[in-house]
Amino acid sequence: MFRPRNVAGRVQGQFEGGCTQPFSSHHAAPLRVVRRRIGQREPSSMEFQDKVLKCIDCGSDFLFTAGEQLFFHDKQFRNEPKRCKECKTKRASAVGTGPTPTQNYRYPKVETKAVCSQCGKETTVPFRPTQGRPIFCRECFQQKRGALSA
Repeated sequence: MFRPRNVAGRVQGQFEGGCTQPFSSHHAAPLRVVRRRIGQREPSSMEFQDKVLKCIDCGSDFLFTAGEQLFFHDKQFRNEPKRCKECKTKRASAVGTGPTPTQNYRYPKVETKAVCSQCGKETTVPFRPTQGRPIFCRECFQQKRGALSA
């Protein structure tokens, strides 16, 4: 006799443990039916409800929907959103979400004028200097690098 099987290899309508009876005297507790369609999401132990959150930029309240919470849960995001959609969009456009095609997928270079900590010559460096860290011109940097490798 042909009995259709589900993804787990169990006969459809079969209960966990392989038994076909939902509850009988040989069970300590009733078992739940294992019947799922292929690709169907496992029932969540948590039910999500819409939440009202406060934006850290503008201070307005915004809705964190149950669907968004489910998405965050599925992606295993740990933190709730901090900004409303408007502030999130403004921030993304200000920071820049990525390179434009005209930049050949490179981020724009940052050139900063600075004074060499060793010789005092004015130079440009390809980064924003951090306070308390020395800046070297090309010649002093190469001398320092050569001294470290020798």
